[in-house]
Amino acid sequence: MVWLQELLDESYAAAGAHLRSVVTPERRLDAAGVVAELGAMRVMALATTTARGEPRVGPVDGLFHRGRLHFGSGADSVRFRHIRAQPAVSASVIEGERLQVTVHGVAREVRPDDELTAFLVGVYGREAWDGWMSALPWARIEPTRMIAFRSRR
Repeated sequence: MVWLQELLDESYAAAGAHLRSVVTPERRLDAAGVVAELGAMRVMALATTTARGEPRVGPVDGLFHRGRLHFGSGADSVRFRHIRAQPAVSASVIEGERLQVTVHGVAREVRPDDELTAFLVGVYGREAWDGWMSALPWARIEPTRMIAFRSRR
């Protein structure tokens, strides 16, 4: 929680004037608020980059575990081809105008260890994990910036 709060504070301090005018101090989420809002799984828009530097965005299950967003996709997916060649990514969880959590960072392919596997089984169930999900490639976003806000409306 300390690390996550430091990341949020540093990201907000580095934000431009316009972003700070929208994400005012009273709308900012602290680390505990991010954990509470994201829960275990939220659909997120994940942006990757093609070899020509063209952005591509698409939805994935954003799995929030130990302060970082994780996701899986097909072994031969365009998404993982992009990440393997250009690991810089951005991702946003958005719920209308009520909630936004945006992360910029680097996607690192990971093999789920026992702890992450237990988390994924808790989200998707043992049958899905044993049936097909365990064969997917998985990645974790190592964030360099994170901005999070919640509207009080």
